[in-house]
Amino acid sequence: MAKQEFIKIRGARAHNLKNVDVDIPRGKFTVITGLSGSGKSSLAFDTIYAEGQRRYLNTLSPYAKHFMGVLDKPQVESIDGLSPIIAIEQKTTGNNPRSTVGTITEISDFLRLLYSKASTAYSPVTGKELIRYNDSQIVDLIMEEYKGRKCILLAPLVRGRKGNYRDLFDSLRRKGYSQVRIDGAFQSLNEVESLDRYKGHFIEVVVDKLKPGEGDEKRIQDSVMIALGLGKGSSAVLDVETGELRHFSKNLVDPETGLSLQEPQPHSFSFNSPEGYCPHCKGLGVVPDVNLATIIPDSSKSIADGAIVPLGKVRDNRKFEVVRSIARKYNFSLYDPVGALPDEVVSLLVYGSDEFFRIGEGNLSQMVNWPGIVDDIEDKIECPVCHGTRLKQETNCFKIDGKTIAEVSAMQIDELLDWLSTLPEKLSGRSSAVSRDILKELIDRVSFIKNVGLEYLTLDRATGSLSGGESQRIRLATQIGSRLVNVIYILDEPSIGLHQRDNHKLLSSLKALRDEGNTVIVVEHDEDTMRAADYLVDVGPGAGELGGEVIYSGPVSKFKGSEQSLTLNYLTGKEKIEVPSERRKGNGKKLGLRGASGNNLKDVDVDFPLGCLIGIAGVSGSGKSSLINETLMPVLKQTFYNYKKKPLPYKEIVGLKNVDKVIEVDQSPIGRSPRSNPATFTGVFDDIRALFEDTPDAKVRGFKAGRFSFNVAGGRCEECKGAGIKVIEMNFLPSVAVPCEQCRGKRYKEDTLAVHYKGKNINDVLEMPISEAYEFFKTHPKIAPKLKALVDVGLGYVHLGQSSVTLSGGESQRMKLAAELFKKATGNTVYILDEPTTGLHFEDIKVLLGVLQLLVDQGNTVIVIEHNPDVLKSMDYIIELGPEGGRKGGKIIAEGTPEELASNQSSLTGAFLKNILNQ
Repeated sequence: MAKQEFIKIRGARAHNLKNVDVDIPRGKFTVITGLSGSGKSSLAFDTIYAEGQRRYLNTLSPYAKHFMGVLDKPQVESIDGLSPIIAIEQKTTGNNPRSTVGTITEISDFLRLLYSKASTAYSPVTGKELIRYNDSQIVDLIMEEYKGRKCILLAPLVRGRKGNYRDLFDSLRRKGYSQVRIDGAFQSLNEVESLDRYKGHFIEVVVDKLKPGEGDEKRIQDSVMIALGLGKGSSAVLDVETGELRHFSKNLVDPETGLSLQEPQPHSFSFNSPEGYCPHCKGLGVVPDVNLATIIPDSSKSIADGAIVPLGKVRDNRKFEVVRSIARKYNFSLYDPVGALPDEVVSLLVYGSDEFFRIGEGNLSQMVNWPGIVDDIEDKIECPVCHGTRLKQETNCFKIDGKTIAEVSAMQIDELLDWLSTLPEKLSGRSSAVSRDILKELIDRVSFIKNVGLEYLTLDRATGSLSGGESQRIRLATQIGSRLVNVIYILDEPSIGLHQRDNHKLLSSLKALRDEGNTVIVVEHDEDTMRAADYLVDVGPGAGELGGEVIYSGPVSKFKGSEQSLTLNYLTGKEKIEVPSERRKGNGKKLGLRGASGNNLKDVDVDFPLGCLIGIAGVSGSGKSSLINETLMPVLKQTFYNYKKKPLPYKEIVGLKNVDKVIEVDQSPIGRSPRSNPATFTGVFDDIRALFEDTPDAKVRGFKAGRFSFNVAGGRCEECKGAGIKVIEMNFLPSVAVPCEQCRGKRYKEDTLAVHYKGKNINDVLEMPISEAYEFFKTHPKIAPKLKALVDVGLGYVHLGQSSVTLSGGESQRMKLAAELFKKATGNTVYILDEPTTGLHFEDIKVLLGVLQLLVDQGNTVIVIEHNPDVLKSMDYIIELGPEGGRKGGKIIAEGTPEELASNQSSLTGAFLKNILNQ
C-alpha cells in the first residue's frame, strides 16, 4: 500500500467552517493562519485533533470505554491520512502549586536520581564528609587504630529523644547487658530504673570492653555485628585513655559527632513526597501570611459576631459545625469575646489541629479534623524553615561539585547546562560510572529547553507563573526530547511572548520535530513563522460568518497576493500597518516608579510620559511583566481600589496625582462560566430583556424581564438550567459539552420563546452576530452605542449570546476595550495591556491599534507590553528592558521614540524596528 502523502480533510463543518476540503502534507511544517475568528482553530483543533482523539478512544477495549465515555464524531465527512496526534495548546500546565518547570519536563526526576546516586554527604555540624563502612572495614579499623589500647564498644540506642525509657532498660537487662552510657556517663543497669521524661537523652549500651591484639579478630567481629544490630547499623568506640568517642556506621555518619543520615533515595529529594518535603510548608515553599491583627481586628467581639474575619458571622454550614464542636470540647461559647478565650483555643482556630472533632448526630455523625483558617488566607510568604526551596533541611547535606539540589534547581537553564556539561570531568570512580547515563539524559533535556528560547527560566519556577507561550514551548521541548516519529503535532501560537531575536530558536525546534519524521501543524500569525513554513493554509476571508473557507492552500514559496486573502496581501506588501505620521509628546506630566527591585529588576527608575501610547519591549524574561504587571499595576490598584495583592519591592511612586484610575485589559475570559456572553458582559442583555417585557405578547402572559433571563428559574429550560448545553464528564479526558435534548440548545421554555419583538424571540436575538444585532437595534439609544463599539473593534462576527469560554483571548481583550470605549472618558486613566496581539492577525492588529489610539486621543495613557514590531512601530514612546533574560536582564537599556530606538546601538529591539521603519 502506497504511503499516504497528505492528510485529506473533506466536508469540515465545525463551528463556522463551510464544508471545507483541504489537503495538508504529511511530514511537513504547515502553518494555518487567518483572521481572529476565521475558523483556524476549528479546522486544527475541533476537526483534525478531535478526530484523532476519537479514533484513539475507539482503539480501547469496551471495558476501558465504559469509564472513558464516547466522543462524538467531529462535524466532518472524512479525514484520511491521520496518525497519532499530540496537541500542544496554551495554558496547559495548570496552576498546581506543586508543579514546577523541573517537574513538568521530568528534569527534576533525573536530577533527583543523580543526587541519590552520585552526591557526597557532608555533616551539617562539622561540614566534614560523612563516611559509611561495611562490617569488615569496621573490624579492621578497630584492630588497627586501637591495637593494645583499652576501648569500649558501644551501640547507640537513643539520640536526643525525650522519654523515661523504663521498658528499654528492662529489655536490656533481660538480654544480659549490665552497663549503659547515659548522656556521657556510664551507669550500671541495676542502678537505673527510669529517666526524666521531659528531657532529651543519649543512650548507648556497652556491648564489649576490648584491648585489640593478635587473635582477637573473631571476638571483635562478633561484637561489632551485635553492636550494629542493636544500633540499627551504627556503633561507636570509646578510647578509655583519651575519652575520645569515634563513630562507625554502615549508614552515612559523621565520625566526630555521630550524626547519621539515611541513605539517600530519589524521593528523599522530592518536595512532593513526605520523605523529602519541608515539614513546615509541606513542599509548597510558601506559607500563609498570618497577621492576627488583621484576622482578629477587634478582640472584644465574639466569634458569632464575626470577630475572626475569614470565618465571618455565625451561620449554618459545615465550617461552623466544626467550630461548635471545638467549643463543646474546649468548653467555651461562640458568644464570648475572643479576647477572653484561652490562647490555645485561638491558636487552634487559626492554625488548625490534628485532633478530630465530632459533627452531626446519630448515625450521620462523623469525626473530622480542623485545618484552621490559615487555609483561607491567600497572602503567602516564603517558608521561614526551608526558605522557599520546598525541601527538608537534610537535603542540604548532599552535594555534587559543592552544590545542593536546591541550588542547582535555582540555576537558570543556560547556567545549568554549562554546569552539567562540566560534571563528567569533575566526578570520578563510582559517581562517574553511575552518573554517565543520567547526565546524558539531563544535558539533552536541558538543551531542548534552551533551544526553544527559555534559557532564562529556572527549574524551581512555578508553572502557574508561566505565560501561555512559555508553557507551550516547555511542552514542545519535552516532545522533542521524547523523539517520537510519525506523529502529528498541532501547536497554538507557540511564538507568543518570544522576542523577534529568539524566533529562530523556536523555528529550529519546530523543524527538528519535522525532520524526525513528524507532521507539524501550527496555528500562527507570526510573519517569520509563516515564511519559514513549508506549507500555508489561509482560512477566511473574514471572521465568524464571513470566514470558514480556505482562501489559499499551498507551498509558502508559491504564494502571491490575492483579492480575498488579507494574509497574502500583508505578506506580499500589498497591505501594511502604516507608521503614524507623528508621535505624541504627551501632556507634559509623568508617572514615575523608583527603585523597582522585584524578581530580576535591578533597582529600576522609570518615568512613563502620560497622554501617550507607551510600549514596553525587551527579550523574554527581561523583567517587563515584573515591572508593569507585578509592580506598577498593584501599586496603582492599591491606591485606587484598596487592592490586596502586594506589589514587588520598590522605593516610591511619583506623579500619582496625575492619574485617577488604572484598568487592566488582559486576555482572560470575560466571564467565569459558560453562561456569560457578550450580551451580559456589556449590559445590553438587561435592556433587551426590558424590551421583551414591554411587548404585547409578554404583557398578555404576565411575563416580567426576569422571565427572559437564563440565569434564574422561570422562563429558562430547567433541564440544562438555561445553559443550552449539558456537560458530560469524561473521567480521564476533558469534559465534553453536548446540546440539551429538552430545549435543543435554545436555553428557554417554549412559552418564553413564543414572545416576539420585531418578529424575533429572545433566543433568535442571542443567536444574532453582533453586526446584525446592531442593525436590528440601531434605533435604540441605550443598546446601539454599546453594540457599535463592539463592531468598531472588529467583533461584529461574534454572536450576542456566544459563550465567553468559546471566545479567544484576543476576542475577550477587544471586548473589554470596547466596554471602555462606550464609558465616559476621564482622560486620566492608565490602561495596561500585556501582549494584546496574541491570537491576532495583521488586520486584527490594525483594528486594535485604532482602538488604542482612540483611547489615547481621549487623553488617557496606554501601556502595552509587546514584542510585535508592527505594534512597537506605532508607539509614541518605547521603554526597553534587557539586555538579556533572567539574571542578566532587569535593566532599562533604551527608551524613546521608535526612531530613537532604531538608531540606538544598545537596543536589541531597535535593530528590528530599523528594518520595519525603513520599509
